[in-house]
Amino acid sequence: MTDPVQSLRHTIADDLRTQIATGHLKAGERLPSEPRLAADYKVSTPTLRNALTLLQAEGLIEKIHGKGNFVRRSLHRLTYAEGRLTPDADLHVMIRTTNLRARGDLIPLLKVPSRTPLTEFLCLTHQGERPHSLARIYVPRDLEPTELPWPRPGRAETQQVVTARLPTPEEASTLRLSPTLAVLAIT
Repeated sequence: MTDPVQSLRHTIADDLRTQIATGHLKAGERLPSEPRLAADYKVSTPTLRNALTLLQAEGLIEKIHGKGNFVRRSLHRLTYAEGRLTPDADLHVMIRTTNLRARGDLIPLLKVPSRTPLTEFLCLTHQGERPHSLARIYVPRDLEPTELPWPRPGRAETQQVVTARLPTPEEASTLRLSPTLAVLAIT
């Protein structure tokens, strides 16, 4: 037996998905308020929010706290080849550096003693005004380069591990992602 609330949330999600796919709801457009949508679909606000959560998890809409729900613009593809990201021309990167000491998972990952002085490079890539990707790069201070620490052939031995995982609360907030949407992590 099917749950009527489950069925309603899927029906609403299907309708909104169709409106997005056909261009009736355009990329970047703000959806009507949740109370208005709930009234239009003749459902409770929690049922409507469940439908919106499905679309957030699919990457079709994003909820911006205090502003509402918006149809997501399609993200441009980033190519990762030869240890480097080759971004689209309209991407820009903000970099913040922090000095810290090796702790936790960083010790075996970097093969350094506990409390080794490190520099963390926090790289946040934007596409226009929208966050696109987030990278944290850790470099022992005695190896700190004079330029960005992107791996280059012949400079250092690197090993890359690619995994999919749920975003941390900070990543979900920074990248405006649903905490239930998987992210690609390259270590």
